Amino acid sequence: MDCSLEKPVDMTDIVARLQKLSSAEEFFATLGVTYEESVLRVARLHILKRMGEYLASDDLQGLPDRVAGARAQALLRRAYEEFESGSPLGARVFRVLKDHDPARPVPPKTAFIAFDDIAPLGETLS
Repeated sequence: MDCSLEKPVDMTDIVARLQKLSSAEEFFATLGVTYEESVLRVARLHILKRMGEYLASDDLQGLPDRVAGARAQALLRRAYEEFESGSPLGARVFRVLKDHDPARPVPPKTAFIAFDDIAPLGETLS
């Protein structure tokens, strides 16, 4: 299902309003960006994380509302488009995914417990 908006986007005090949002749907609605529900269902956290990374490098504070809103809108669209055609696993947004390299197998873990650590001193097994 394509979720689109029917009303124009209000960019008044947009930076403060964005800081109060919590759900992906709220970001898309506030910024007037259309999305496919199926894409958002799978990649919502990845999209918001990626948008956060983009916003960290683009300071919106002090900009006119329309400029800040247009930039935030473009960054959300860019983050969404990244996951619209690609896999969240392939993008490796979160550290746990960045640290995992599927080409490098995980070495087997071995545990060694010395017999002396198991049996208290002075006791023998009969």
